[in-house]
Amino acid sequence: MSGGLPTPEIGHITRSDYRNVYEPAEDTFLLLDALEKDGDWLRRRSPTLALEVGCGPRRQPCEHAIDRPRCADVVHGWRRSGSGCVTAFLGQVLGASSALYLCTDINAFAAAITAKTGAVNKIPVDSIVTHFAVGMQQRIAGAIDVLVFNPPYVVTPSEEVGSRGIEASWAGGVDGREVIDKFLPLVPKLLSPQGAFYLVLIKENRPAEIMQHMQDEYGLAAEIVLHRRAGYEGLCIARFWRPGTVEKQ
Repeated sequence: MSGGLPTPEIGHITRSDYRNVYEPAEDTFLLLDALEKDGDWLRRRSPTLALEVGCGPRRQPCEHAIDRPRCADVVHGWRRSGSGCVTAFLGQVLGASSALYLCTDINAFAAAITAKTGAVNKIPVDSIVTHFAVGMQQRIAGAIDVLVFNPPYVVTPSEEVGSRGIEASWAGGVDGREVIDKFLPLVPKLLSPQGAFYLVLIKENRPAEIMQHMQDEYGLAAEIVLHRRAGYEGLCIARFWRPGTVEKQ
């Protein structure tokens, strides 16, 4: 997006740090673009609590570099996450003091890096070491105004999901859906009445099926905010929300 918000500063993350967290790449930057595109829509809903869910370190080879020119921090085409880039950017979209920004990650090192990225970009971020929202779900139930998840979505054998190897961090199992499908039932429990959920998907995850399931099972409206071809992946960002909710005045 030309003339838009700058990509958050992540120069404090060293090459050795990227052995433990992922470096922003195509999926990350498509997510940033989707949040920026939805900026006015989100601000009209006056969000006060945001949560980005992480799943620890992930690496997977990609064929092409990012097409968001504001960041030059992708090295050798590897995709990683857990850097805090998304939440720091969301803080720019909504305003640093407009909301409380929470991040979860099972990787303690990634959680620390995320908090540092927030501080460097003057976005206060509370980074919590946990899986999904375990240990805090009851306290934040029905209160999350912006929920973001970039899951392990790659199609792999089921035995790679949750394994101890590096493959666990990108492995999505059958249709790349095994981690996604475990998280989806939490979404309606976490979202506030005005809440919105942003989910990164690839075409192999069958986004239309997920969107229909969320509508049929939980009454959530859904649409594809952005989509992009990135190497061999057809990436998209799906947004889910409660239909008929009135924007806060």
